[in-house]
Amino acid sequence: MIMLASKRLLYCLKHRGPWTCLRKNVTKWSPVGAAFNGKPHTRLEMFEKSVGLFGVPELSSPAGFQVATQTALKNTQLLVEKVCSSTPGVETVTAFDQLSDGLCKVADLADFVKVAHPDPKYREAAEKTCIDIGTVVEKLNTNVKLCKSLKKLLDNPDLLAQLDPDTRRVAELFMFDFEISGIHLDDKLRKEAVALHVKLLDLNNEFLVGSHMPNRIARSAIPEHLQLHFASSGSFLEVGGLHADSPDDLVREIAYRIYLYPNADLMECLEELLRCRHKLATLVGYESYGHRALKGTMATTPETVMRFLQLLTDQLSDRTEKDFKMMSNMKKKLNPRNSELMPWDHPFLSGVLRAERYNIEPSLYSPYFSLGACMEGLNILFSRLYGVSLMPEHPSAGEVWSDDVRKLAVVHETEGLLGYIYCDFFQRQDKPHQDCHFTIRGGRWCQETGTYQLPVVVLMLSLPHPTRSAPTLLSPGMMENLFHEMGHAMHSMLGRTRYQHVTGTRCATDFAEVPSILMEYFASDYRVVSQFARHYETGQPLPESMVTRLCESKKVCGAADTQLQIFYAALDQIYHGKPQNHTTTEILQEMQQRFYGLPYTPNTAWQLRFSHLIGYGAKYYSYLMSRAVASMVWKQCFFQDPLNRDMGERYRREMLAHGGAKEPMLMVEGMLHRRPTIEDFVEALVSELQPNFETFIMDSES
Repeated sequence: MIMLASKRLLYCLKHRGPWTCLRKNVTKWSPVGAAFNGKPHTRLEMFEKSVGLFGVPELSSPAGFQVATQTALKNTQLLVEKVCSSTPGVETVTAFDQLSDGLCKVADLADFVKVAHPDPKYREAAEKTCIDIGTVVEKLNTNVKLCKSLKKLLDNPDLLAQLDPDTRRVAELFMFDFEISGIHLDDKLRKEAVALHVKLLDLNNEFLVGSHMPNRIARSAIPEHLQLHFASSGSFLEVGGLHADSPDDLVREIAYRIYLYPNADLMECLEELLRCRHKLATLVGYESYGHRALKGTMATTPETVMRFLQLLTDQLSDRTEKDFKMMSNMKKKLNPRNSELMPWDHPFLSGVLRAERYNIEPSLYSPYFSLGACMEGLNILFSRLYGVSLMPEHPSAGEVWSDDVRKLAVVHETEGLLGYIYCDFFQRQDKPHQDCHFTIRGGRWCQETGTYQLPVVVLMLSLPHPTRSAPTLLSPGMMENLFHEMGHAMHSMLGRTRYQHVTGTRCATDFAEVPSILMEYFASDYRVVSQFARHYETGQPLPESMVTRLCESKKVCGAADTQLQIFYAALDQIYHGKPQNHTTTEILQEMQQRFYGLPYTPNTAWQLRFSHLIGYGAKYYSYLMSRAVASMVWKQCFFQDPLNRDMGERYRREMLAHGGAKEPMLMVEGMLHRRPTIEDFVEALVSELQPNFETFIMDSES
């Protein structure tokens, strides 16, 4: 997942070899493996001067956010005056990007700190910075003089002809940001658009917070022998999740019904949020919020998205039905008295079926996936594909927000230092339990200094801490998530865009997930996994048959799992389409019946837990479409040889290098040497579910 705010003007929040075993319990690690399997470097910071978070001197204390904010806003004003008084040309676009960069460097950093810093004072100061800069950005988005300076450039054919393709695209993207903010409206309507933007910021935050809040129920309402499964709060029990992995049918049902029980205030928040989004979209000239959100994406329109989802549903219908029948039979086997398949059964029973058929108990795999080994695997992969190494560095005093954060320099064999990745991998109190990538600073060519501004990102995971007897051991799912998030990071590192407005993951959402999902294919290929997966105690390699079984297990109930994602994506589209005379719950019920198949449970409102509606509003389909593209790239370009350097260089050149400076479908076309259709996307996803019969033969012979 990428943590980015919606793209608006100026504010795009947006080799060393593997270790070898010398003898039992004694292993030899490369520096990156040692950095993650050993204890973090400790320093006596009381004797060192703090360099500030991420090396920003002002951020040695929470109060520094105010200083950084004021400096950024002062520089912004100077740049606005410069743009408005200068003759239009290439320098106009450069100045716009400087504006964007100056605000983003403070706002992006604050956006991360407000959710991840363990000190509430830092979080509060960062939150205030986000609000202050966000308010200024809304004013800039409707600054008529600023817009006119860009419009003069784009409306002049002679000047336009002088722009290189990247500069022209960035100029057009800035103009698009102006337009969706209502710059073309009269004063009254423009003020209304600004007010809607501000209101939506509050509604977005309110919904995000509320969507993660637990629900409470009287202790007496839950059977006594089941109360221990839920958090205690006096005479109440708190249900903070779905307990989807619980083997107890009743625990899953109770959690589902209570956690998803409707909250009237949050329901009104969501309804108002959707109304405001639609009103804003129509105000600035779009048919719906979905049409506004999808401009510039691979899908381009809501109609294309719905055609994609419907075609995929049609192609999967028979397999989905078989999957649900398998789950129903398994439920009957486990509990003959209650065999009706319900929504709370799907995640658990699909996992049971996978484990039963392929013996993929995570504890059998995790000793081979120590965190250090996985990081070495990534280092080997990047070295072979791109000539890039991950080099651990000791952070300076005050540079990181927690002692267990590791810092990596990303170094190319000929280009030198490409950027920095901060790895915030371990669980801690008040840290969000989600795996994600944050852009802290985007890469750009700095004309003012003649140097390249190196990108800085954070990868955030929630891994267990190492113990006295063992390093952090990852389940197969954790390992895959690590590879996924590192795909986002390398997208940020390997792009060397001229403008930070389009650097790395600052691109169309349905393209931004392609590099990260492609990394999941590398994480599932034995030719890659065999480079690093060794038992942390004995040094024994992970058997190939275990990797093969793991890959095949993902296909079990794969159609039903995909259908669930289709349901979420379709619901997202309908919510952001033309307003309907139905409540969000009534729409949910209709979409669940049409695109999923398992019955709706009365008095539940799953949509109130659908937090992706904020960051991925009208674009939740992106995961499915990106997976389709990643599948095609894998099969056509890497399946024969996943460590092929020539193909790695081509992938960087055609897809990773451009960020958002090139239309997404043009990048896909450049890599595949053809322009895929919606039917191609559907076929790619359906073919993923075909079983590998060699696996069945191998299993039957073993």
